[in-house]
Amino acid sequence: MADIKELLEAAKEIAYIGGQHTLKYFKKDFEVISKADDSPVTIADRETEQIIREEILKRYPDHGIIGEEFGRTNEESNIQWVLDPIDGTKSFIHGVPFYTTLIGIMIDNEPVVGVINAPALDELCAAGIGEGATLNDEPISVRNTENMDEATFLVTEIRRFRDCGMEEEFQQLMTETKLHRTWGDAYGHMMVAIGRADIMFDPELNIWDAAALLPVLKEAGGIFSDKNGVETIHSGNGFSTNKALYPQVLKILEAHKN
Repeated sequence: MADIKELLEAAKEIAYIGGQHTLKYFKKDFEVISKADDSPVTIADRETEQIIREEILKRYPDHGIIGEEFGRTNEESNIQWVLDPIDGTKSFIHGVPFYTTLIGIMIDNEPVVGVINAPALDELCAAGIGEGATLNDEPISVRNTENMDEATFLVTEIRRFRDCGMEEEFQQLMTETKLHRTWGDAYGHMMVAIGRADIMFDPELNIWDAAALLPVLKEAGGIFSDKNGVETIHSGNGFSTNKALYPQVLKILEAHKN
């Protein structure tokens, strides 16, 4: 049986190492390449993922790895490390410090460890199932906001909702909440976990975007769920909030189902 606490400590150390490497390129000149889906990637993304992979395999040579830049390694292992070396590459490219280095760990396809490291802000948020959630090793919890009209609502960008056919949901969430802000990515979910915001919604998520989020939100006393109310990282979308607001958000989403 894998030791969650040991894996959590290793993931924190490795996410810190990876995050420190990104700072060598942050606010510097570097080449930006467009991938097949037109999303940007940099030398910093690729080097950072390679460094993280090397650190993992040095410690756990039999573990599997799923990475945004270099795909899958040791697919047969029941323990999989899920990596996004720079989540929020557009923020990174523009010199905005709200990007993160993400590490999630799954055991038998279920997320059990999550680390969200914002190296440019010197903030590292981490959790393991049953081990609590921390920010820079201090305990954290979601905010106890109970009503939508008191809530702060975050998204990464508005256009994604239109592209995903969820513009009506976005408009209602924005109308019913007190404050709306953008430029989120994983940092937005982290802000919910540490009590700076109340709802963060991503209509599009890959597994490497989501794997770190669920353990962090769960251990901070919140919920990470897909738009259908399933607590999973495998649906391609997700939102974070507290337990009081969760049914209210779901009610809005369900009202717009086709």
